[in-house]
Amino acid sequence: MDTNQFEIHTNAVRYVDAQGNTLAEVTFPARDANTVDINHTYVDESLRGQGIAGQLLANVAQELEETGRRAYASCSYAAQWFAKHPEKAALLAS
Repeated sequence: MDTNQFEIHTNAVRYVDAQGNTLAEVTFPARDANTVDINHTYVDESLRGQGIAGQLLANVAQELEETGRRAYASCSYAAQWFAKHPEKAALLAS
């Protein structure tokens, strides 16, 4: 049974194992009260190619929607993810 789980934080989404070790994460520090900068995506080598980064970004998008924030995507993976998900384009700051 997979005991790994996603943890949603105000400025990060992490994929952790049962011991609480971070195996993958996306960070999005606040730029101001209404915008964040998605500046880093990391996935442990053992998990690459399994869609974890995409799931992290989907969780980030949900967090942004729920909190009414917008994002700049300075992380190249995040920029690519938003390009592949035009339905989430409204979450990007201009």
